[in-house]
This record gives sequence, C-alpha cells and structure tokens, in this order.
Amino acid sequence: MNISNISLSRVLIACAILTAGAFFASASFNTTEPNPELAIGAKAPLADVKMTNIDGSALSLVDAAGTNGLLVVFSCNTCPFVVGNGTKSDGWEGRYNETAAKAAAYGFGMVLINSNEAKRDNHDSMEAMQSRAKDQGYSMPYLMDSEHTLADAFGAMKTPHVYLLDKDMKLIYRGALDDNVSDADAVESFYALDAMASTSMGKPCEVSETKAIGCSIKRVL
Repeated sequence: MNISNISLSRVLIACAILTAGAFFASASFNTTEPNPELAIGAKAPLADVKMTNIDGSALSLVDAAGTNGLLVVFSCNTCPFVVGNGTKSDGWEGRYNETAAKAAAYGFGMVLINSNEAKRDNHDSMEAMQSRAKDQGYSMPYLMDSEHTLADAFGAMKTPHVYLLDKDMKLIYRGALDDNVSDADAVESFYALDAMASTSMGKPCEVSETKAIGCSIKRVL
C-alpha cells in the first residue's frame, strides 16, 4: 500500500468515527426531547403520578384538582418572567396567590411544578423551593418534577407555562397566565381566569391557546 492509499484509509476511518459519534449523540439527544405540546382536549398524562411537595407530602395532579379542574403552572425560583426584574417587570409570581384564590372560587385547584432538573444543586433544589415558597407566601402546592418527567409529558417548555385542566383532566387552555408580565395593573386579558370562569358556567373557553412567554425549562440532556 502506497502513502496516498494509507492517507485515504485514515481519512475514511476518521469520517466513519465522526459519523458514528454524531449518530449516537443525536440518538442520546432525541431520547430526552419532550413530547409535542399537549393538545387542547387531550387528557393530562401522568395525572396520578405522585410528586414531592415542599412540605414533604406526595401529591399528584388528581390530588390537587378541585371539583371543576386544575390550573397547572410550570414555574421556578429565578426566571425574570416568574420573579420579576426589578423596576422593569413585575413578573407573574406576584399574581400566583390571587390567581389561586380566584381559581378556588371557580372550583379549580392550582399547583406549581418545578421541572428545572439541571439546577437542582442550587437555585431549584428542594431547599430553594421551600425558601422561595416561604418568602412569597405561596398558598398552593409547589411540587418537584424529578427528571422533568411531567414537563416532558406535557411538552412544557417555559417558566411559567400554564395548563388548565377540566374536571375530567382534559386540557382546555394552555399558554400564558395573562397578557402583561411587566405590569399586573395593566392586564387586559386574564386568559387563565377567564377560561376558568367560562368553564365554571358550563361555557367553552373563548381563548384556548396563547403563546407561553418565559425562560426555558432547564432540562438534563
């Protein structure tokens, strides 16, 4: 074998190694991709799966639901769209307790879900969740979604990402909590609350889908 043939062989071997590496890397990535986002009218997946609440109890979505359904909010402890950004934006977190109270009046439960598995060693650990809930006076359960299993099943991508389920645990609204993350006093459309009000009166939701705006859920690939 001459030198040119040896060089060609080496190039072919290197290409084969790179191709194989790319294949396995792609296969590994694909196994961790979330499902497509849950469709309106679809039944909530994993609704009976227990997750750990900040008080140490184990709760499922079914456990947290009210007589008319459940408001599920994928949230976290640090995203500016959740916690705000100084004087620039209120964030949605400050509306959680009021939303939960109004949800209860409409016959809905409310639960916060933390799926940021990649930040469990710091900002989204159970201890950090407990501290955040205490500081903000959360009135609703705050559950840890280990390995972002529930977020993947729902196809949730943002914090916050809102899903409203009816009494049969079927999706009737998904997207943002309302239309103004920056200023709670300037909200014109209360998407989630309006959907709950309509459902409680036996009417269909006028708006069933909006764009979820927030930080990405921090998944472990």
